[in-house]
Amino acid sequence: MKLRLPGRKSTADTTPDPSADLTDQLVKASGKGRPTPKRNEAQGRRQGPPPPPPTTRKEAYRRMRESQSANRGTARAAAARGDENYLPARDRGPVRRLVRNVVDSRRNVGSLFLLIAALAVVSFFVRNAYVQTYTSLLLMVFFVFFIVDCFFMSRKIKKAIAEQLPKENPKGAVWYGVSRSTMIRRWRFPKPEVDQA
Repeated sequence: MKLRLPGRKSTADTTPDPSADLTDQLVKASGKGRPTPKRNEAQGRRQGPPPPPPTTRKEAYRRMRESQSANRGTARAAAARGDENYLPARDRGPVRRLVRNVVDSRRNVGSLFLLIAALAVVSFFVRNAYVQTYTSLLLMVFFVFFIVDCFFMSRKIKKAIAEQLPKENPKGAVWYGVSRSTMIRRWRFPKPEVDQA
């Protein structure tokens, strides 16, 4: 048994470790044979010098608005593409994406809703009994066709969810599809991902 004096290294500590040599060789082979740069140096190379701090409250508010508007445009474009990270809560999830695809893949009577509603509003300002009578008749016919179309669309939505996403909760899916079908196709948000039949 060897006695180890304080402050002295034993011979076992001074013998070279072959695994340490192998580790050094791997580090050098990977190209890390340089010191890690400091954070401010890395940021300076990456995006230039940081802007000076605002001198007034008005300037700080202006900078904040500019950054928010830039982020808002990026987020809106991502949401329009259907990126789940930027969509509002009511549009997220595989069920809602499937419902959007079902609604966007067919021609819907509900897409005429805004046009019919605009005609109804105009007819109230026209003081003509014939115009108001025909507009009321048109509204009744439209709502009959709309209800029938919603019935078939709801069956298609339920069938698609049962076949493709049987483990998902379909709560609110039909109403979501009906509300989407009342919008004109080019105004829908998120944008349609499938072609119309």
